[in-house]
Amino acid sequence: MDSLIFVSKAPENNPPIPCRTGTENRSARFTNRRGCGTITETPLRAAAFCRGAGGVRILQKRVVVMYRVTVPEGYAPSLGLYETQKAIGLIKNVFLVKICAALHLKRVTAPLFVDPATGLNDDLNGVERPVSFDIPAAALNAQVVHSLAKWKRLALHNYGFFVGNGLVADMNAIRRDEELDNLHSIYVDQWDWEKVIDREMRTTEFLEDTVRRIVSAICGTLDELKWQFSGLSTELCRDVFFITAQELEDRYPDLTPKQRENVIAREHRTVFIEQIGGALKSGRPHDGRAPDYDDWQLNGDLLFWHEPLSTALEISSMGIRVDAESLRSQLITAGCEARAELPFHKMLLNDELPLTIGGGIGQSRLCMLLLGKVHIGEVQASLWDEETRRICAEKGVVLL
Repeated sequence: MDSLIFVSKAPENNPPIPCRTGTENRSARFTNRRGCGTITETPLRAAAFCRGAGGVRILQKRVVVMYRVTVPEGYAPSLGLYETQKAIGLIKNVFLVKICAALHLKRVTAPLFVDPATGLNDDLNGVERPVSFDIPAAALNAQVVHSLAKWKRLALHNYGFFVGNGLVADMNAIRRDEELDNLHSIYVDQWDWEKVIDREMRTTEFLEDTVRRIVSAICGTLDELKWQFSGLSTELCRDVFFITAQELEDRYPDLTPKQRENVIAREHRTVFIEQIGGALKSGRPHDGRAPDYDDWQLNGDLLFWHEPLSTALEISSMGIRVDAESLRSQLITAGCEARAELPFHKMLLNDELPLTIGGGIGQSRLCMLLLGKVHIGEVQASLWDEETRRICAEKGVVLL
């Protein structure tokens, strides 16, 4: 199995991005003009660890970004380029129909960029920098969306959706600070969905029922795909194993969050990890979450075991969204109280927006999973560093 680890320097005047090196990183709070969140300082000793793994370039004393690509020995795609494109089209068409039926959704048109003054863009893990640009003709600045989590909720309010119904949109985004590897690209494409609920639906039981409906839509899509492309050997488990992030940490306290995900997904094949965002007993969250869209007690990540890479593959991050009470509490916990003055947040705190559940389902990730691909660049067009392209070419992996 060939792999590459590539480390680049930090952009000037910007905070560092977490670097997963296998060493224990030191987290620190920060607040700047882009917002607030948690960053990970990665000291030079982490660079020494990376160097031991091979293929490392250190361009600055602080190690910041790590790119990694792995191609399993003997990997050969089940479908050629032309058949792959046909299959991607089928997946996107079939799954959209199935998810709309399963969750009672209507497709709507969504923005590619928003006005940063509205507070509608998402910070995701709290540190990602949006792509910003000016619009001279409108005398405005704009940001390319990271996700549509908050925009969707406002749209449900503006469009007059009622309880039990929702919307879904094709979301395209640029995440410039993403760590590039087999599963991550700076280009993001996903089905972003949001549904109106009432207060009685703000329960773990309702969240888990929604997860099962999504898994059923995914497995149904695979059934139709394999009927059209008989050479595919992908197998998925329809039974979802539910576990909280704290229960997972209690089981495997000596493992990193990613290692825990791999262990539990290998065992149960289809897993939903609940309650992500808040600090665990260890003092650290399982993963970062912005404080102003998911309720950290009623959210989670949907994982499938991806056999070609022997890894857990996250297909969806989703959850019941914050109400006024949980928003207020999470803003305080995250040290982001200033966001309460933004227009969207004021509406939420004044109970002017509907209660909702929602999430994103990765389009390229789903295509990777169902088609048995080993690199996300096999199913989407993006930009990659020279070393990634070289290794993929040597191993017969064609990046679009």
